[in-house]
Amino acid sequence: MKTRSEISGAWETRGFSCDLWTDPPAQKWENYRHEVDELIYILEGILELEVSGKKKTLKQGDEAFIPAKANHSVRNVGGTEAKWLYGYKNR
Repeated sequence: MKTRSEISGAWETRGFSCDLWTDPPAQKWENYRHEVDELIYILEGILELEVSGKKKTLKQGDEAFIPAKANHSVRNVGGTEAKWLYGYKNR
């Protein structure tokens, strides 16, 4: 598995920020939209990502891309705390 530092450096070269987020079990973030592209990377736990009505389960080591203005939700479905990185495309 990649480290936060490795991911942050790789995302920086792709023009993205990189920050850590931690969610308790069963946390849900529903129906968000951002003006810029977003990346997420799972460090611990299991998340369900829904982008424009399509669901995908993400586990440790998985990265996902969320296009700008896409309606999306993130749900901690793993039953444990989830730690994940998120980053927004720099303008």
